[in-house]
Amino acid sequence: MNTPSELAAQTDVAFWKPAASTKDFAAFCATARERRVRALCVNGSRVVLAAAGLEDSPVLLTALIGFPLGTGDSDVKRYEAEVAVDFGAQEIELVLNLDYLKNDGEKACLREVNDVVAAADERHVCVVLETRALTRAEIVTTCGWLSDTGIKCVSTGTDFWPDTRVDADDIKAIRDALDSKIAVKAVGNIRELAVALALLEAGAARIGTNFLGWLGKD
Repeated sequence: MNTPSELAAQTDVAFWKPAASTKDFAAFCATARERRVRALCVNGSRVVLAAAGLEDSPVLLTALIGFPLGTGDSDVKRYEAEVAVDFGAQEIELVLNLDYLKNDGEKACLREVNDVVAAADERHVCVVLETRALTRAEIVTTCGWLSDTGIKCVSTGTDFWPDTRVDADDIKAIRDALDSKIAVKAVGNIRELAVALALLEAGAARIGTNFLGWLGKD
């Protein structure tokens, strides 16, 4: 079984509470450092604070782009990624536009992804599908064309919605449809160790959560 430290190294934690105090955010950064998680994911306005809070630590700083709806204009998303990189983001996580994915907007979505990959300037880009709102066929089709965009990871969701969920079948479907060089990130109200382990066993390379309680210490 994976040790807590091994699991932490495969876990991205997100902080997106808009009314949180600077003190609360600093404490979260400190906990992320202490647990040695893989990455801390934040909205653009907190990238500078996160960069300071994670300085000289192995924890990567990921900027959330288009979070949580993904419905912003594509040019705005590209600019958001450029600014995040300038402020210290080491990775980019882009929420795809469900309107495009549900309504034959592959060309528009592809342009958006390519623009953000370019704006990331060789930094890793993860895209968020929000599988809770997609059919299995839509998931497979989208993963097919995403394989050639230069992204490094596909996430199953934002963890923002009350009905968010992810299961082993979702992970297996994405894993089978993606190029093998692209990682899968499992996100969906993951708050139990057993659930995280099952998703990793199904083919996920990372776990995404905003809850650190199940990540204990060795």
